[in-house]
Amino acid sequence: MTTAMASEEREKTTIVLFSGDLDKAIAAFIIANGAAAYDHDVTIFFTFWGLNTMRKDEAVRTDKGFLERMFGWMMPRGARRLGLSKMHMAGMGPSMIKHVMKKHNALTLPQLIELAQEQGVKLVACTMTMDLLGLKQEELLDGMELAGVAAYLGDATEAKVNLFI
Repeated sequence: MTTAMASEEREKTTIVLFSGDLDKAIAAFIIANGAAAYDHDVTIFFTFWGLNTMRKDEAVRTDKGFLERMFGWMMPRGARRLGLSKMHMAGMGPSMIKHVMKKHNALTLPQLIELAQEQGVKLVACTMTMDLLGLKQEELLDGMELAGVAAYLGDATEAKVNLFI
């Protein structure tokens, strides 16, 4: 059996990560890693605020206009700086949930992202959103693919599981 045939026979799962909330990003990566562990071909399509999950932690010099620089300054830079959707409590909420996760030996969001990359989860940044928010490819984690909605729809059409988070 060829690799192409084996890949076609695998179940497919797609996730659209629209939210930039820590708890929702964690949920998306737990589901993605679980599906990959069950030998699914998994795609996560990052759009709008979900793209912040995949931003590098450090600032990257790019050639941007004023408005693009302002968006970059206002949005959280990377998985370590996301807030919670509920119980944010002026920034204390994310620290509290990270403490509880550590206490229960749960993987952190950066660790979940790394695990997804190791398992071959396809991580796709929405090019239209990148243009709208002024994000450049070099500001995203290495290994990200860039594509538009048509590419996501191609993956989603073949998938049995499609989630919007």
